[in-house]
Amino acid sequence: MSGIVEITPEIVLQAYAAGIFPMAEGADDPGLFWVEPHERGIIPLDDFRISRRLARTVRADVFTVRVDHDFDAVIAGCAEPAPDREKTWINHRIRTLFRALYDQGYCHTVEVYHGEDLVGGLYGVDLGGAFFGESMFHRMRDASKVALVHLVARLIRGRYKLLDTQFVTPHLAQFGAHEVPRRAYKAMLADALTDDGHWHALPAGSIPGAQALAIIAETAPRA
Repeated sequence: MSGIVEITPEIVLQAYAAGIFPMAEGADDPGLFWVEPHERGIIPLDDFRISRRLARTVRADVFTVRVDHDFDAVIAGCAEPAPDREKTWINHRIRTLFRALYDQGYCHTVEVYHGEDLVGGLYGVDLGGAFFGESMFHRMRDASKVALVHLVARLIRGRYKLLDTQFVTPHLAQFGAHEVPRRAYKAMLADALTDDGHWHALPAGSIPGAQALAIIAETAPRA
């Protein structure tokens, strides 16, 4: 016997609950490896920052936003090359595992459409009161940012406690993402896992951008 443990959706959920997540070296690499950063990226749900320009775009409803409508198209979009990402870590095993988690209700998408065209979105894992953002993409300016705004509104309304971004990029830092040490992160994670977030606290169909902004404003620090 080889002694190799097959990675199943259940093992992936156990890993997330322990503060660990899977990645691959590249799209053509059949293997996976586990990651547990010393510094973990998070976005505080009570201090999410939106620029005035982006708020105007969200309020104008330039895009239609849906959730859990087309997982395969979203993960394919996240795997596309981009100007700041020439290769992807999303391989076939990642797609298969996260599709299974999606089918089981543990993985969700936020999808941004311009007309009938999918132009941006994100996906992530939903466990207890924590949401683990996996990847996002855009094909039009601001599309992924609009997806993130609608995600945060949904998490706030659903009473989630933790939005995990894994790492902090310049793109995420503008929204208030920052790193926390592993020990502090694990305490936050343990607290979040004691509760259940309610993903469907908002409808799956598009809600007005003004409503999403109002939900976020309810938790914003008072000046």
